[in-house]
This record gives sequence, C-alpha cells and structure tokens, in this order.
Amino acid sequence: MKELITFIAKSLVKQPEAVSVNMVEKDGVEIYEVHVAPEDMGKVIGKQGKIAKAIRAVVKAAAIKQNKKISVDIV
Repeated sequence: MKELITFIAKSLVKQPEAVSVNMVEKDGVEIYEVHVAPEDMGKVIGKQGKIAKAIRAVVKAAAIKQNKKISVDIV
C-alpha cells in the first residue's frame, strides 16, 4: 500500500525526491502520512481537496480487497 501511495504522490509533484510516506498503526487502522515539499502541497491536495479525495478513494479500494482499514493523511 505504501508503494501505491508513494507512486501516486511522486507522479503529482515537481520534487518527487521530497516525497515520503510513513505508516503508523492506531486502533487497528493503518494511517499513512504523506509528506511533500511545501510548494507541492497544493498539487497533492488539489482544488477543494479533490485530488486528496481521489487518492483516498483509490487507496480505500485497494484496502477493501485486502480487508484492511486504511487512512491517508497529507501532512
């Protein structure tokens, strides 16, 4: 799952080397924290959060196939 999120984030930004994804497990939920360069934050979030919602939808679909609970946070 981490590879999927990293691939999507690196595809969106101008500085792919600054992208990092960390996984933290809390109460049975895997929380993936996506860190990007400050100037790329808008590209990952998108207007009115549309890109962020799309990333979460793709990851949620992949998580359902694996019977996991996953959350994606853009930090």
